[in-house]
Amino acid sequence: MLGVRSTSREIMDDMSITDDRIDAALDELTVINRFLGGDRVSISGIARITGSASTDRPLRILDCGAGGSDLVHALKALACPVHITALDLNFRACRYSGKRLSPLSVVNGSAFRLPFRDRTFDIVHAALFCHHFTDPELGELLTEWSRVARIGIVINDLHRSIWALLGITLLTRLFSHSVMVRHDGPLSVRRGFLKKELSDIASGFGTVTITHHWAFRWLVSIALTEERLGRIRI
Repeated sequence: MLGVRSTSREIMDDMSITDDRIDAALDELTVINRFLGGDRVSISGIARITGSASTDRPLRILDCGAGGSDLVHALKALACPVHITALDLNFRACRYSGKRLSPLSVVNGSAFRLPFRDRTFDIVHAALFCHHFTDPELGELLTEWSRVARIGIVINDLHRSIWALLGITLLTRLFSHSVMVRHDGPLSVRRGFLKKELSDIASGFGTVTITHHWAFRWLVSIALTEERLGRIRI
């Protein structure tokens, strides 16, 4: 176990980087995510939170900090039709997703100030995104996400541990050619979470379930409560 969460900034946090370093990093991260089973964690979370919900239309999902939009491929395993809107603050990442996945709805914008009306989506999803922010910032994000979500929120992120750090350091040194991935990979683990930290952050937003998954992933599902939804008609 590592100590407190690192507050060091990742290279990918620099939104002024809009060259092919972003493309190279997203190419590698897509492979790493599939190899380590990160896609399956997101599928489990979305299936869990929609288990009791019924709809006669495609499931509407907002993928915040979408990066390379891996969720599009992952959710092909779901039985129901899905419409995904990918949101990312980095313009190059949006361009990357739009060129690879032309039918995808891509929005260049901030996850703190979503350009959508209340209850636009069924689910807000975030994979390997929340560790980029401080605990107070995550509270702000969850407040905004719970505004646009109708059913709930799914978070797929990193477990901060010495074994996770050793594993990603070895993996990136052996196989990565991206300077960004080699730097940001180990730092991402240092910025990851312990279970109690996630529980404290998510409490008050709904019914929270947190489970641990391979490889060193936390799955947080938040089923929004009537109190949280307020008086908005859905």
